[in-house]
Amino acid sequence: MLFCLMDGRARTSTELAVVAEVSPSTASVHLNRLKDERLVKMMVQGRHRYYSLQGARVARALEGLSILAGASRKPAFVPSTPDRLREARTCYDHMAGTVAVSLHDRVKTLGWIRSKGKTDSYELTPAGERSFAGLGIDPIALQSKRRRFAYACLDWSERRPHLGGALGAAVLELALRKRWVTRELDSRALAVTSVGRRALSKTFGVEI
Repeated sequence: MLFCLMDGRARTSTELAVVAEVSPSTASVHLNRLKDERLVKMMVQGRHRYYSLQGARVARALEGLSILAGASRKPAFVPSTPDRLREARTCYDHMAGTVAVSLHDRVKTLGWIRSKGKTDSYELTPAGERSFAGLGIDPIALQSKRRRFAYACLDWSERRPHLGGALGAAVLELALRKRWVTRELDSRALAVTSVGRRALSKTFGVEI
C-alpha cells in the first residue's frame, strides 16, 4: 500500500485493499497503524477517506528500503525493475529512473548545482539560477519553501542519485506541464514523449 502511494496520489482504503490483495477491514487496520506511525495521512472528502504518504521524507525512506530489499550479492548489479518503471517514474513528488539519473548527472556537469558542504544537499550556482529561471522555474520561490531545496536521492533501480527536494519536484512539474512526460493511469510509471526526448536532448544534452 505504501509503495502504491509513492506516485504522490491519494487513494481510498478500498482501493488500497485491492492493491494489497487483502480485505477492506484488514486494509483499514493497517492504514490506522500507518497513520498512527505518521507514515500516511488521511483527508476526509464527503463520505470518502483518502490516504496519502505523510510527506517526502517517508517517500525517501521507502526508496531507501527498496534499495536494501533489492540488494544483490553478485559483483555486478543487474536491475530487475520492470522496463516501464526503470526508464521514468515518480518518486513521491519528483522524478526517478534512468531519465532522472541522467538529468541529475547533466545539471551537475553543466555546473547548475553543486554540493553543499559534505552533505547530500545541493545549492544552485549563478549559472543554475539563470538556467532554471529560463525554463520557468523560480529558484527564489523554491528556496523559501519549508522543505529541503535539493538533494541527491538514491535511485531504487539505478543505484545512483536522482534529484530530490523542491527543485526535483519543480522539474517534474515542468516536465508534466510541457508534456515531456505523461503519467500512466494508476501507476508510478511516466512515459517520455517524443516532444520530451527532443527537449531533454536540446535543453540538457540528455539522450533517451
